[in-house]
Amino acid sequence: MNFGKREIILTVVALVFVVLGIRLFKIQILDESYTLDARNNAMRYETVYPARGRILDRSGKTIVENKLIYDLMVTPRTVTEFDTTALCDIFGIERSFIEERFAYWKENSRKVGYGAMPLLRHVSSEQYNRFAERSDRFPGFNAVTRTARIYPINAGGNLIGYVSEVDRAYIDKHPGYRPGDYAGKTGIERAYEERLAGKKGYTIYFRDAAGRNRGRYKDGLYDSLAVAGNDITTTIDADIQSYGELLMKNKVGSVVAIEPSTGEILTMISSPGIDVSQLAEISKYYREISENPYNPMFNRTVQSAQPPGSVFKLVNGLIGLQEGVLTPNTMYSCSRGYTFGGVHVGCHNHPSPINLTQSVAMSCNAYYCYVLRSILDNKKYDNIEESFEMWRDYVTSFGFGTKLGSDVPYELGGNVPTIKTYNKLHGKGHWRSLSIISLSIGQGELGCTPLHLANLCATIANRGYYYIPHMIKDDPDYPIDPKYLERHYTKVDTCWFPYIVEGMNQSVYGAGGTSHISQIPGVEMCGKTGTAQNPHGDDHSVFVCFAPKDNPKIAVAAYIENGGFGATWAAPIASLIVEKYLNGEIAPGTRKDLERRVMEGNLLHKVKVKKKKR
Repeated sequence: MNFGKREIILTVVALVFVVLGIRLFKIQILDESYTLDARNNAMRYETVYPARGRILDRSGKTIVENKLIYDLMVTPRTVTEFDTTALCDIFGIERSFIEERFAYWKENSRKVGYGAMPLLRHVSSEQYNRFAERSDRFPGFNAVTRTARIYPINAGGNLIGYVSEVDRAYIDKHPGYRPGDYAGKTGIERAYEERLAGKKGYTIYFRDAAGRNRGRYKDGLYDSLAVAGNDITTTIDADIQSYGELLMKNKVGSVVAIEPSTGEILTMISSPGIDVSQLAEISKYYREISENPYNPMFNRTVQSAQPPGSVFKLVNGLIGLQEGVLTPNTMYSCSRGYTFGGVHVGCHNHPSPINLTQSVAMSCNAYYCYVLRSILDNKKYDNIEESFEMWRDYVTSFGFGTKLGSDVPYELGGNVPTIKTYNKLHGKGHWRSLSIISLSIGQGELGCTPLHLANLCATIANRGYYYIPHMIKDDPDYPIDPKYLERHYTKVDTCWFPYIVEGMNQSVYGAGGTSHISQIPGVEMCGKTGTAQNPHGDDHSVFVCFAPKDNPKIAVAAYIENGGFGATWAAPIASLIVEKYLNGEIAPGTRKDLERRVMEGNLLHKVKVKKKKR
């Protein structure tokens, strides 16, 4: 059968209409994806917010949980005449407030579209119930249920972090979030946002051409249930966290405690810190907190990189042993300091000469000036740059000068100077070991965070290795990153660490030891005091310790700004935390007296701060 040109054209047109018909049938009858598109003005999607996961301490105590709150939302395009006076009475607001909001939405109607906009945040249950009883009088208004954070334990504000409403910058970086959503901004809330947040759900309502609500679309067949966030078990000991914050009241500085055998962070205190009572309504208190001259939002445990002071002698001693320029029996003299070529490094009065163990116990500055110069002037290296690079490699193997890789947000790497640093300061070829002698006692261009110091102490407690510090427990359902389970060995052989450990033990119990104040009944302590020089006021008080000496359970670093000698404030605070953790209570007598002195101590007047301009 022969088809003419006309018949062929008609056949093609018919086929096209058949294909289009099938396609339209599929879209309109079989495929509801277009109908259910959130951009379809016939649909109103009401977000169902999930409960955020709880945050627990290492023993299962709840640190953060939730309570129900309500937000009053408005869909401006669907609002008709309503009883403004009644609405104001229910929520205790002024009529002008409502008028201003609607004027703004009208002005930005293209941007607002059919979206629901927040009118009031965190309305009370009483207000919500009064509104619900009369909701038919307020077309276009609805109350959305969500959860807010509450804090059963008054501790750990900086560690926990806060949750707040996302802004445009956050949404741009996190496409799954929309205006009105909340997310963790600091601390654990930020670090584990993905696990804590859960998954939003939604209820779909159908609207007529006038924008009026005609009920749930297909009786809720296509609604999506919200999925609650997952709970997180931290490594934090809530009791020790609370106790440590009491000890640090009215002081500026930080305390970090680590379990050496795992790298788990037991406590992390930045003082002054954010009070947990302010976290749930951070927007309300944000200005007050941000204008506080002591900067409570600044997490000193990982963001304050300062000279370590005399605790760094432990590192130089270990490098000297490894390099063979020092033995445990090496003796050096000290006559209230070290003097050479016009350079003088002072020291306190103590017996002389002394060996390595005694130098740690008595914290002799002169001893470590000799040690550093022996390391850097070692004839097996061709020049100072080569020996210094060797020294720096050892130092960084302890984790200094870089971010440790913890799960604490905003961690800083600190600073270990480089050859370039000293070429710039002194000129290439114009510096030698004596030029950088301050490194021998943890001063000069060194900068490390309290987390670095706690990690150093854990490394010595383990006799040569550390686990990257972390604050979330390993869980079969949510295993931690494998990097937290890996041992990181330093470049110093493990055989040398017992000599330093013995020196730290003698610092607590030996004649002339600088850490006697940290003695705990029934606990064998190892400690090292430090006094970090401060050109802007009183020196900083530093102390690192671990206990027991064998099979250590806790390693602590305390850094008290403007606290003076290490034994004055840092050692008492760190040792009380160790005692509370291991013994559960503070022994009566001198230890209780020490606890009272620490809790009553106020050092804020020693810290120079600049009042922030409003």
